Amino acid sequence: MKLVLITIGLLGLGIAGLAIKLWLKKDGKFAGTCASQNPHLNKGGEPCGYCGKTAEQCENR
Repeated sequence: MKLVLITIGLLGLGIAGLAIKLWLKKDGKFAGTCASQNPHLNKGGEPCGYCGKTAEQCENR
């Protein structure tokens, strides 16, 4: 039971931390979330599967 409570507490702390970060960010956006910005993930230069931008179109490179 003790382990379950510790696990729930740590998960709650992590979710609260993400919520606070999202609340404090400008326009509620996380910076640098496109895979096309990471050269280790995008070695072929393909566009992002989520937003469709290429590495040249991303503003935070």
